[in-house]
Amino acid sequence: MTPRVKICGITRLEDALAACRLGADALGFVLAPSPRQVSPERAREIIAALPPLVSTVGVFVDAPLDEVRGLRTFCGLDWVQLHGGEDQAYAAALGPRVIKAARVSAQRPVEEGAYPGCALLLDTYDPQAVGGTGQSFDWSLAQSIARARPIILAGGLTPENVGRAIKQVQPFAVDVSSGVEKEKGVKDHERIASFIAQVRRA
Repeated sequence: MTPRVKICGITRLEDALAACRLGADALGFVLAPSPRQVSPERAREIIAALPPLVSTVGVFVDAPLDEVRGLRTFCGLDWVQLHGGEDQAYAAALGPRVIKAARVSAQRPVEEGAYPGCALLLDTYDPQAVGGTGQSFDWSLAQSIARARPIILAGGLTPENVGRAIKQVQPFAVDVSSGVEKEKGVKDHERIASFIAQVRRA
């Protein structure tokens, strides 16, 4: 099965439409403080202009539950992605269609049964980082988890390395942001095309 592709850190309509045209399955909108943060109003405007059957994901970091619920409705998000220290009770309170990011290192293994009821995204552990790091981790740490449940693989993926990552981990989906950018918050359409082509080739 070809892994699904999520392009995260969308801030511009032209990038969103290009990603859809090139074959992205999902788009991520960072609604937490970040160089790629987009306002709720802008996210809503972009989402309203998307073609059908493209999933939309709002990325939050330790936000109040009511804020997440309200923005999920306001923006028209299909999924909520939690990228902070949110616990299982917090995730469960948001109901279905929740992605929980787990940050991975050799010193911080992730249990196969972590965050039951959530889609699990594996990213690189960095104690200084909030949200994604743009750095890859030892993919061997994800292999057993990917065999036990569908995972989304993130962390430093690029057109140059995503094929190797897929062959090693066999994830359900891959997530890229900085690896397909010209600059923070501005996507490089050629790199998006190359990334998706490498996913399909793998």
